[in-house]
Amino acid sequence: MTVDSAQNRLPRLLALVPYLLARPGIPVADAAEDFGITEKQLRRDLELLWMCGLPGYGPGDLIDISFEGETITVAFDAGMRRPLRLTAEEATALLVALRAVGETPGVADTDAVQRALAKVEAAVGNAKPAGVAVGLAGRENQTTAEVREPIQAALHRGVAVRIRYYTVSRDEISERVVDPMRLVLVDGRSYLEAWCRRAEGVRLFRLDRIDEVTVLDERAAPPPHAEPTDLSDGVFRAREDQGAAVLLLDADARWIAEYYPVEEAADLPDGRMRIVMRYGDESWMVRLLLGQGGRVRVEEPASLAGLVAERAALALRRAKAAEARV
Repeated sequence: MTVDSAQNRLPRLLALVPYLLARPGIPVADAAEDFGITEKQLRRDLELLWMCGLPGYGPGDLIDISFEGETITVAFDAGMRRPLRLTAEEATALLVALRAVGETPGVADTDAVQRALAKVEAAVGNAKPAGVAVGLAGRENQTTAEVREPIQAALHRGVAVRIRYYTVSRDEISERVVDPMRLVLVDGRSYLEAWCRRAEGVRLFRLDRIDEVTVLDERAAPPPHAEPTDLSDGVFRAREDQGAAVLLLDADARWIAEYYPVEEAADLPDGRMRIVMRYGDESWMVRLLLGQGGRVRVEEPASLAGLVAERAALALRRAKAAEARV
């Protein structure tokens, strides 16, 4: 089972208090079932909510929840019973995201997206102005808009496309002719699912890793056995034939357990975390670990730890040689 990510946990934490207020004395098992999580995870969520508050942690700040037995009762909600109000910046960001989802074929119920758009647009006039706006000018926002339009056109016409694609696991750029099947949105990222003629199989291509798209005049013709990928559990699926690494993460590297799928995660008393993480490509894992600058230690397997140490030593020798030539 993958560790619960912050992306999944935050909306649940925000929804828990109003949910519990409407159901005083609800059994722990029932609440866990409603949220689709284990009782252990629910208790961890409640413990985190119970510790939320302003510095000083006076009784007027903390959320007071009783959950020592088999039932849950909220004694003090710290104002979380009130509906959230969007600032103008937040409302605008939500509108942009909803429009992107609505324009992506096969991603969601279009009617539901349009209804949500209408509600948010109606609320924008009442949104409070934001004091400071922080923008994320990431590659996902810049590039996907440029490549999505020709891909959507190719899907509409039923023709093939040529793409220039960066493969992270091999750290290489390649050109491929693919037969588009659909555009999907998974965990906030846009993907083109297509039959790759080079790989002779169905592949998912992240739109923010596509540098160029050329729409071809030839018909797209995925073979009859090419079926859409089951993405109900996310893009990455661990397999038994993949390597499994036991990693010790410093506090500054705990984000890895939230960003990448992991099978096990255990908090340590000193703020560190021990995780079990599967990987399909050893060279990709080595690059990930080297990029952490010593904030991650490989406990198992010994072969991976040795390879990381070897590559680190080689990089150090090259750096010293370059410095000597200056």
